[in-house]
Amino acid sequence: MILSTSVDYFTSHMIDRSTDQRRRKALLIFSMAVNLGVLGFFKYFNFFIKSAEKVLEMLGLQATWPLLYIILPVGISFYTFESMSYTIDVYRGTLKPTKKFLDYALFIAYFPHLVAGPINRAHDFIPQIVKPRKVTTQLFVSGVTLILIGLFRKVVIADAIGPHVDEIFANPGGHSSPELIMGVYLFALQIYCDFAGYTDIARGSSRLFGIEMMRNFNQPYFSASITEFWRRWHISLSTWLRDYLYIPLGGNRKGRIRTYVNLMITMLLGGLWHGAAWNFVIWGGLQGAFLIVDHLLGVQVPKYPEATKFKWDWRRIAGVAITLQLVMLSWIFFPLVWAWVFAAVYPYAVFVHRYGNLATGCAGNSDSVVARPCD
Repeated sequence: MILSTSVDYFTSHMIDRSTDQRRRKALLIFSMAVNLGVLGFFKYFNFFIKSAEKVLEMLGLQATWPLLYIILPVGISFYTFESMSYTIDVYRGTLKPTKKFLDYALFIAYFPHLVAGPINRAHDFIPQIVKPRKVTTQLFVSGVTLILIGLFRKVVIADAIGPHVDEIFANPGGHSSPELIMGVYLFALQIYCDFAGYTDIARGSSRLFGIEMMRNFNQPYFSASITEFWRRWHISLSTWLRDYLYIPLGGNRKGRIRTYVNLMITMLLGGLWHGAAWNFVIWGGLQGAFLIVDHLLGVQVPKYPEATKFKWDWRRIAGVAITLQLVMLSWIFFPLVWAWVFAAVYPYAVFVHRYGNLATGCAGNSDSVVARPCD
């Protein structure tokens, strides 16, 4: 964190002072290389090594490369994105670099959001810490209220659901189809209450210091399309991906095919950001495919001033119902057990009973090359 903070603080000042565009771009590339290099080393080194070994095995080659047994730095994905956005904004000329190193260091290391967001933007956050702050009674009450709401979501709902979801996910073949489907919905509720609950606690804690952080969730499960879902789910990440990846790639300005390619690249990388595993890449690919379908269908997303101001007609009700099922389907890939995908998507309880347990790799057919005989 100290390395990333120091590099971007001094690099941003050099970018701001320079009038040579080539030098400015070189400094920006250096900053991004340091940030992505550190993130890649700690979070993705083993992932790429193992993936390369698998590819070589498929080609009939054997390779054993060293793996890293290290602890992933807390919050590295979040503060890396924050630091990168700061330098990019300075390069674009939309932000002046902060004068004091400690102000910038506080922006990066601010503890309430460090573990799980939201991903703050420097132009919103830094002005709040450089000016005198006063914690009013209204701020205090609203902050404590948010903390209590977050604790209720996290402890009372998410943590209570967790053991039941874990039991189903650990042995999908041992549960009926209705139980598997219920597990998917419970997991959707768990992941939302866990993540949104943490965000509420973070935002409430921040208000006790007189600092407002952006809202990260806005009733996402009431979305009528996947496009709308990504305007309501993990808003700080989705807007970051839009502003610093999708739009620089060309957005929707370079034709329909290029738009679809940009959407897919953005969501694949967004999936990989969530975790160094192929299931997250698959999840991102699904989200990209859903967004492309939205574009093909010409889905329009109304801009609601408030989350509760929905126009509930039959079209929206149908859209919410369909979108919810697609979101539930994609969540399967988050705690991925490969057999769980088959178990949850297809009502195959009779098949399991007759032919074996796919979840544990057990098959009644002894000719199977991918499963062991049943116990």
